[in-house]
Order: sequence, then C-alpha cells, then structure tokens
Amino acid sequence: MAGTSDIKQLLTRNLRQSGIYIAFVFIIVLFTILTGGALLSPGNLTNLVLQYSYILILAIGMVLIIVAGHIDLSVGSVVALTGGVAAVVVIGHGMPWWLGVLAALGTGVLVGLWQGFWVAYVGIPAFIVTLAGMLIFRGLTMQVLGNVSLSPFPKEYQYISGGFLNGIFGGNGYDAFTLFLAAALIVVFAVQQYRGHLAKLKYKQQVEAQPLFWLKTAAIAVVVMAFAWQLAHSRGLPVVLILLAALVLVYGFISQNTIFGRHIYAMGGNLQAAQLSGVKTRRVNMLLFVNMGLLSAVAGIVYSARSNSAQPGAGNMFELDAIAAAFIGGAAVTGGVGKVHGAIIGGLIMAVMSNGMQIMGIDQSTQSVVRGVVLLVAVAFDVWNKKRSTSGA
Repeated sequence: MAGTSDIKQLLTRNLRQSGIYIAFVFIIVLFTILTGGALLSPGNLTNLVLQYSYILILAIGMVLIIVAGHIDLSVGSVVALTGGVAAVVVIGHGMPWWLGVLAALGTGVLVGLWQGFWVAYVGIPAFIVTLAGMLIFRGLTMQVLGNVSLSPFPKEYQYISGGFLNGIFGGNGYDAFTLFLAAALIVVFAVQQYRGHLAKLKYKQQVEAQPLFWLKTAAIAVVVMAFAWQLAHSRGLPVVLILLAALVLVYGFISQNTIFGRHIYAMGGNLQAAQLSGVKTRRVNMLLFVNMGLLSAVAGIVYSARSNSAQPGAGNMFELDAIAAAFIGGAAVTGGVGKVHGAIIGGLIMAVMSNGMQIMGIDQSTQSVVRGVVLLVAVAFDVWNKKRSTSGA
C-alpha cells in the first residue's frame, strides 16, 4: 500500500545512507550482546567519546575533501606537528596554554595554505601533495620536538579533552545539564532537517512522506537522549563532545545550505561542468585544504590534551581512520557524494567495533583485519550501488 511504498522508497532511494544507519544499529546491538552490556555502560560511553573524538574531527574535514574528488594522506602528521608546536610553546617556553592553542591552529592553517597552493594553483594531484606532506610534516614534528616527547601540559590545556561540565543545573544522581544540552541539540538538528526538507519540496525534489520524516527524526532524538542519559549518570558532559557537536552542526550547515557547500559537490560530481558554470575551483580547493589543516590542528590539540604529551609518533595512521570513516559513512570513491553526519556515523562504527573488540580482549592484529574488511566491504558496496543505479536495476 501507500505506507509500504513510502518505506520502500525511503530505504531504496538512497541505499548508501539508509544502509549505514541499519549497520550502525546492528553493530551496537551485536557488541552490546558480545560484551555483556559493557559497551553501553555510562563509564565506557564516556571513554568512547574521549578516545575517538579526534578521529571524528578529522572525518568531518576528510569527507569534504573526498566529496570534492581529493584525498588527504597528511592529516596524521599534521596532528603530530600541531600538537608538537603547542607543546613547545606551552611546555618548552612556559607560555600560557591558550597561546599554545593559537600557535597550533595557526600552524594548521599554514599547512593548509601550503598544500592548497600545490593542489589548487600548481595542479599537482592531492594524493601526491599530501603524500609528500605526510613525510614533510612528520619530519618537521621530529625537528620541532627534538625527537623527544614533551609533557605534561597544564591542567587548563588538559581540560580541552578531559574536562567535564556537570552540576550546573543540579540533578539527583545524574547531571541535568547534560540532558538539557542534548535536548537543545535535538531541537537544532530537527530544525535543520526540516528546513532542508522544505527546501527540497520547494525545488520539487523527491522526499520521504512527512510521517516517515518525523519518524526518522524522532528515532534519532531517542538515540541521542539515551546516549545523553548514560553520560549524565557518569561524569557528566565531556567538553570535547560539545566541541564535536558544534563542528558537526556548523559543517553540516555549510555543506548542505551554503554556496560554498554546493560548489564542493558540483566539483566532485563533474569538475568540467562546475568550471563552465562559473565555480571558482581554485579558490574552493584552497579553502578545502586550509579547512582540513585547521581541523587537523583542532584534532592535534584534542589528542595532545588527551595524552597529556606531544610525541614525534603521534597521529600515526589517523589519516586511514579518517578516510575509512568517510567511506564507511557513504562517501563515494569518485567524489560528489557524502555527508558530514554520514562520516560521523562511519567513524562511530569504527569506534564501536574497536572499543567492543578491546573489551572482549581481541588482539590488535585481529582488530586491524576486521577494520580492513569492513572498509573493503563499504567501498565494494558503494561501487555495487553505483552500478545498480546506473543500470536502473
């Protein structure tokens, strides 16, 4: 009937995005059972946020890079370099913690300008530029740190990644402020989604029926509130989660509701057509890599605050985790397709699997195999789905 047709349409019109939510729920349920409920315990959920926040921050920038048809292999090295710069400023020279943050962010912007110049104005493929950058910035990290680790950071700097907001609104055995902020986030998210829904209707694009739209939004709200409830019964709201939520909302809005965002998708979908339609591709590419450098610096600050040190080997393999999060979250290998919230879901899938396997005591080598297989299956699914759409099957 009509209701059944709507549900089928919702699931098949964009199988890539629909499937990721189903997979996410399945993986959570699976590892909750395998870990005897330990996965969803308040303490473990808090640790999950703290442990994987920097990967999710990198995934936000990486998905935009991939949508535009590029790749960035240097982000792990930039994480190490920016964390090292912050450590030298704060620990090495005894400057205020906030100057270390500004120095790290400035370094990230300079890295983005450097790589953006070679990609946008010289025309070297991003794969080569960022591969070179991975080596350059790792070497610079060793030079900045003198090939030794620096620690500890002052408490104010550590608070960026390890701080919690609790007790502001009180609560009997739980933190009411965490629940309040989660509810506010749900309202903002629902408004954004509804505005996007109305915009699609305005331009006569195909959308799901109103009941299904609100059902999907309500389901997300329930999941968010359940997550917040668990956090509220642990140590309260992690400061880094507030930062991550703000980045998701801001970049979700930029990618879906601004001219700059539309230009990114246009370039990834058909570069020549975008150029002919007046898109200033050089400027867009430059801004993309500056943004990636800035987000890498944010991740570098969060990671160094979390580990309370700056190390020459920090950020190793982070670029692969960020790329995997983007692809698992629905980004297309050929560009032009992908969303910020999809990359976050992809990153959370990787985080839940890693965390669940750690709780189960599975060795690191097996974890790597599982994560590699998941990435391969996700990309294979993207290729299959694209062929299926092209053939009209």
